[in-house]
Amino acid sequence: MKPTPRDVIHSDGTAKVYRFRTRSGATGAGPVLLLVPSLINRWYVLDLREGHSLVEACVEAGFDTYCLDWGEPNDEDRYLSWEDVLARLRRAYRRVKRFAESDDVGLLGYCMGGTLTSIFAAMHADEVAALVNLAGPIDFDEAGMLGQMTDRKWFDAEAISAAGNISPQQMQSGFVALRPMTQITKWIALADRGHDPDFVDAFEAIDTWANDNVAFPAAAYKTYIEDLYQDNLLVKGEHYVGGRRVDLGEINCPTLTIATDRDHICPEPAARGLYDRVNAEDSEIFVIPGGHVGAVVGSRGPKHLYPKVTQWFSEKLSR
Repeated sequence: MKPTPRDVIHSDGTAKVYRFRTRSGATGAGPVLLLVPSLINRWYVLDLREGHSLVEACVEAGFDTYCLDWGEPNDEDRYLSWEDVLARLRRAYRRVKRFAESDDVGLLGYCMGGTLTSIFAAMHADEVAALVNLAGPIDFDEAGMLGQMTDRKWFDAEAISAAGNISPQQMQSGFVALRPMTQITKWIALADRGHDPDFVDAFEAIDTWANDNVAFPAAAYKTYIEDLYQDNLLVKGEHYVGGRRVDLGEINCPTLTIATDRDHICPEPAARGLYDRVNAEDSEIFVIPGGHVGAVVGSRGPKHLYPKVTQWFSEKLSR
């Protein structure tokens, strides 16, 4: 793996914001982007390996590219609330605007990062220049197997979070339960294609990232499961953050929803929830082939995802 060179421009608790450079050391002078990954997965899925990196593609396209690394929560972060997480995102976004000296900053959220950035854009519609939701669930009635697993009839988020942060092992067991045979088939695939250096490089990179999860702050977890997965309050217009109702219809900036056609984490209808509810005149949905991770870091990323993201932001953001 050859990560894109980066510098830290902001720290906030365990979180950091990176600004990326080309391998020659130059930084983009074009439109400004902030990438926001999931809260519970390592940020480097967006910069996994050379040639298969959304970060690299954005930098090489000339964007002034930043990424929020949520960091690894400590034990005392069990009290970090959903509201605190969104406040941290707002501080990161504002820091990027000040650092880049630009009010025209694009925002891309991946997975849970897409959920968070959509909520942020609804609450601060006058601040976001353009929004991309990359495989982030919005309509949790369409959450598929994860929605079934977290059904209130048999899943008590309060009891689970009472002991503190939800550990990486707990989170990973849930994802394994979605596709249990994957743990076997991936090793069969490696045995079958172990002679291919490119396949082995990709396998090792993805497997390392997939097993490098972080804990979920307990207070934020309880809200995320109860308000969104169990009660679907976001699309109902009944989700509150800091006493303020979140209305997705307030989003009026150019908005792109990207879904994948074989996604068991965020099925296409779950991501489509944003497209169906924003009030933006310029709104688009784009479905790409692949799964939740493979479409981003696999062979299809450079063919489908990266060109779409860079072209779309180039059209929506000023230089």
